[in-house]
Amino acid sequence: MEEPSPDIESHLRRPPSLMQKCKRLFFALLQIRTGGYSYRLILTSYLTTLRADGLVGVFSRLSTVAGYQPNTEYQNWIQLYDAPNAKRTAAIHKEIHCFDRQPLISIILPSYKPQMVWFKQAIASVYKQAYQNWELCIADDASNLPELNQYLTALQSKDTRVKVVFRNHNGHISAASNSALALATGEWVALLDHDDLLHEYAMFYIAKEILTHSDAMLIYSDEDKVDEHSARHDPYFKPDWNPELFYSQNMFSHLGAYKKQLLDAIGGFREGLEGAQDYDLALRCIERISADKIRHIPRVLYHWRVHEKSTAKDPDAKPYAMIAGERALNEHFKRTSQAASAELIGFGYRIRYGLPVELPMVSVIIPTRNNHELLRCCLNSIASTTTYSNYEIIIVDNGSNSLDSLNYLHEISQLNHVSILTDSQPFNYSALNNGAVEVARGAIICLLNNDTEIITADWLNEMVAIAIRPDIGAVGAKLLYSDGSIQHAGIVCGMGFDKVAGHAHYGMHSAHNGYFGRSNLTSSFSAVTGACMVLRKSLYKKVLGMNEVNLSVAYNDVDLCLKLATLGYRNIYTPYAQLYHHESASRGSDSGRSDQQRFSSEVAYMRAQWSEILQGDAMYSPNLSLEHSDFRYAYPPRVTP
Repeated sequence: MEEPSPDIESHLRRPPSLMQKCKRLFFALLQIRTGGYSYRLILTSYLTTLRADGLVGVFSRLSTVAGYQPNTEYQNWIQLYDAPNAKRTAAIHKEIHCFDRQPLISIILPSYKPQMVWFKQAIASVYKQAYQNWELCIADDASNLPELNQYLTALQSKDTRVKVVFRNHNGHISAASNSALALATGEWVALLDHDDLLHEYAMFYIAKEILTHSDAMLIYSDEDKVDEHSARHDPYFKPDWNPELFYSQNMFSHLGAYKKQLLDAIGGFREGLEGAQDYDLALRCIERISADKIRHIPRVLYHWRVHEKSTAKDPDAKPYAMIAGERALNEHFKRTSQAASAELIGFGYRIRYGLPVELPMVSVIIPTRNNHELLRCCLNSIASTTTYSNYEIIIVDNGSNSLDSLNYLHEISQLNHVSILTDSQPFNYSALNNGAVEVARGAIICLLNNDTEIITADWLNEMVAIAIRPDIGAVGAKLLYSDGSIQHAGIVCGMGFDKVAGHAHYGMHSAHNGYFGRSNLTSSFSAVTGACMVLRKSLYKKVLGMNEVNLSVAYNDVDLCLKLATLGYRNIYTPYAQLYHHESASRGSDSGRSDQQRFSSEVAYMRAQWSEILQGDAMYSPNLSLEHSDFRYAYPPRVTP
């Protein structure tokens, strides 16, 4: 992407006026109030943001909670970084000329009684492609519209790259897509709906990815939406391949490209899954290939048409599509022998993983020092709420000297499932947990802060069921402040003032679904917080636990997760395990000089050890900001031209 000149960028990013800010505030508060949240709760939550991030943070959060960034901001972003221009087009043509080969891409387009204006725009977007080695395979599903028939017949007669089949009987979209697929002779297949649009550079970037990654079998891109007047809005900047998020929503969908031989091997589209035929297609494809053969292009290459009857505008417009998606997921789990089931939750799917009949023991490790009331609250919430039955609790006492705290520790030590491990060395969070893991009896480790309270009764069931899967590393929970705002919903590497790690959706109200549902959907993140983390003991020991030499206090949980990721394990955030977290209430301030020096050294270690991922977290888009946690746009994007 080209860099704009500073004067142009500053002009396009001119801050909104006070009137615009007030309007934004009014509509955001109105939406929150109608959602059922009290004004007292709202104001308490926003005061927290005001103290942390000032008025800029408040207005940023309001625009996020309201469910949008102003459309004008995206239009400005497009002009800065995404709009085709003569200079970029000339560079692309030059690059195409230097390709070793030019793979043929078959664009599959099923149609049924389309609005002709939009249909012609869809066709025109194909003709505008900078990369021209494509063929357009159209299957009309017995529309019986004279204007459409004449248009398609003329189109086919003028251009040999256009292939058309007129179906005699309406078979719905899966059958029509298969008819179009039967016309395809390309090495790769890309899917296009009859009222959507392709970005002018779409086929170029697909072809470039094919040539750069010769073993690729599936390719997907970012997407946005276009209204009835073809104005672009609502971009979805996606992460790289994220199986858990894909199970939660069809993040692959647009633009999706498939190796033709893979589609032939699975038999094309399945009839009976109409509305979710693309989802089912991708699910059956991933059953046959490894994850490294799935490529993501972090560019908006597809524009999804929004109109009154489209799923792009409202998923409930086609509830049959969401129901079909649930069926496609459950049949996928059955075919792949996974003990899992999908449940439609409106804006996505919840995947429930099964637990063995004999529950593995979980060792819940809780470091503490004094503050026995915090610990009491934590332990009482575990005892009164948790439905998981097979667990032990290891309290790591780091030098408590309060008489009340010592008395409480003695009291709970009498309980059968609680043990006290005394470690009076200077505070070293990594060492405290490592020592406890050595004596833990459980096959599963749960790291838990003493300043947490359980909210969801099945929190441990949920986290253990995910953690015991062979390809999973650490599992993190959704942590909330007492005002209902989010403290943790996954960690993004490279984010924040120190450019090491930050919490996604930080400060957003827990009831809000977040960026394309991600705060309330299970997904992979590069890291999750150690304030509530579940993983297999064998994995903890495999990566030598937490780094107690270089990371005694900060970022030891992130480092642990990244060590797991380098071995091929995915770290998972689940919103279905929820706890309150009174963050750092028991540890005190880090404002002393020695603490500042220690923190600086930990930041330096992380930057040196994990420089590559801190510059490009695969579970977060390079088109999104690393300065903020609310998924606002990056200026500029971290995408190479």
